[in-house]
Order: sequence, then C-alpha cells, then structure tokens
Amino acid sequence: MSGLALENVTKEFGSFTAVKNVDLTVPHGTFVCLLGPSGCGKTTLMRMIAGLDLPTGGAIKLDGTDITRVPTHKRELGMVFQSLALFPHLSVGENIAYSLRIRGTGKEDQKKRVDELLSMIHLPGYADRPVSKLSGGQRQRVAIARALAISPKLFLLDEPLSALDAKLREAMQVELRQLQQRLGITTIVVTHDQREAMTMADTVVVMNGGEIRQAAAPVEIYRRPADTFVADFIGMTNLIDFTTDSAGRVTVLGTAVEGLAAPGGLARGVLSVRPEDVHLTAPGPGAIAARVTFIRDLGGTIETFVEAGDKQIVAVSMPNARPDVHVGQEVGIRLSPEACVVLKS
Repeated sequence: MSGLALENVTKEFGSFTAVKNVDLTVPHGTFVCLLGPSGCGKTTLMRMIAGLDLPTGGAIKLDGTDITRVPTHKRELGMVFQSLALFPHLSVGENIAYSLRIRGTGKEDQKKRVDELLSMIHLPGYADRPVSKLSGGQRQRVAIARALAISPKLFLLDEPLSALDAKLREAMQVELRQLQQRLGITTIVVTHDQREAMTMADTVVVMNGGEIRQAAAPVEIYRRPADTFVADFIGMTNLIDFTTDSAGRVTVLGTAVEGLAAPGGLARGVLSVRPEDVHLTAPGPGAIAARVTFIRDLGGTIETFVEAGDKQIVAVSMPNARPDVHVGQEVGIRLSPEACVVLKS
C-alpha cells in the first residue's frame, strides 16, 4: 500500500518507554496531525519517522519499502523544525536551494526551482532578501519552501506554527492546508493545539502515554471519542457519571435520559456531552435539576455554567439563541440521546 506504515513501533530510553507498540497507516496524499499533551510521545514518533531516532522495535515503511534503518538524508522527506533552523547568513533563495546545491543540482535548475517555490508561497522576488529582514510568517513560508525543494515523498512538520501570534497562526494553518492539498503530498504535523489539528487534518492521531488512543477523522474524534481522555482533551466536553437499571436505561444525576441505552451488561460509566448539546429549560419532569452559577459572554458564543448535584455542567449557545437565565436561577437540563457518547468508567 502506498504511503507511510508504522508497524508495532516502540522506542525505549533505558527503563522508560516513550512510544509503545504504535501501529499507524498514513495513505499517500493525506494530512495527519499527531496530537497530545507534552510528553505523550508524538515528537519521538516524528523523529523516528524522520530517521533522527532509531526505534527499539517495530518497522517503518514508506511506499512498501522498509526505511527503519535508512539514514535521514536517503528517506526522501522534507522537514520543518519548530525553530525553523534557517541559515541566517544565507539569503532567502540560498536557504531554499541549499538541499538542491548539496545534491549537485545545476545553478539554473536551482534558480528555476527557487522561483517556482517562492511563487507557490506567495513571496515572488524575495530570493535575494536576507532572512533577517523577514517577518515571522515569511520565515515560516521560507522554511516550508526549503523542505519542499527536493519534492519529497513525505513532509514532516514539528510544531511549525507555535512561535506565531494567534491571528498569523490561523492564517498559516489555512495556507499550509491549501498548499498540501495543491501538491497532494503526504504530510504529518506534530502539534499540541487541538484547533490546529481539527481544522487542518484528514486524520487526527491522539496520543497519550506513548500510545495512540484514537486515530480518526476530526469530526469522528470530536463526536465519537474513544475514551474519556480523548473526549476531555479534544475541545470542551461535560463528563457525567451514569448508572443503568435492569432494562438498560441510563440515569444521570438522578434523572433518566429518555431514549438513551447503554451497551448490554454495562451497569455504570461516563457520558460525554458537548456543551452545545446541553439544553437549558424550565425545571420539570424529565429534566435534570440545576442552578445557574456563572454566565460568560465570549461574543460569538455564550457559556452558561450550571450546578447539578455536585457536578458543574457547561452549556454553550449562539448569541441569537441566548438562554433567558440569570445567575442563581433554578433551571432544567435536557440531553438529546443522539448527542450523548457512552464511555466506560
């Protein structure tokens, strides 16, 4: 199968296992984000794919060829580091052409490729400009162009946008995704930014403790998380304990959720309910009793915090659907069964 395949990849540092038995297939031309908290193993996994670290066990294959022990410079990959690692003493054009020059590419072909890439990253005419005279976003584009100069089979980026301010970061996310789609190049990005992963990737790989907890399309990760870690890590959610009766009906905070059933034999567990799926109503039969404790207006959305029993629950609404409630008011909570994800404790 064309693309990248990781088979039972493990990396140990002495007695510490940084990456544990990872299996992952990245089809040709797809965009994958490795996502997780600091220390989850995502950068170590990226370094093994790049050939910068050797796995303790398992195999890494690219287009069906085992590259586990192939040196980095022979893996036909381009990489953008978190620090960008541009050469400050070289011009923009010289930075982009560096990998071509050390491969013996002729000067005319180097210039042609540099001009092509500068046009692609929307910096035409910048070839002779010193790198020190560029803005953060421009340096980011140059680093991307340099990595793409040799037309790699695999494009790797390690926290590539972390040093940019929020507005520029969002703009670069769009540019990077559009560039990847235009080139059709297999791309893997390491990030701890959930929004970045959700907006750019075909597949989000959520890692924790050196293991993959879930690998799926962003909407699947968000709407059908595999466990409580994924549910809590991706976006905002309400994790609420539940119990079931002999008929399998789910009870939450003393109230049955009509139409929601747990898998057979599951006596208790946790519901993941996204804040936009929490509906505030008047108190009454079938509604979970709660009290409003805090309201936060974020402009584009309204967050209403309520207390039900000893549990804090957050409801999110759009400004044009703002609930008519105030702090201290008694309200009811209704949960749509199709919006509740049943997870084991």
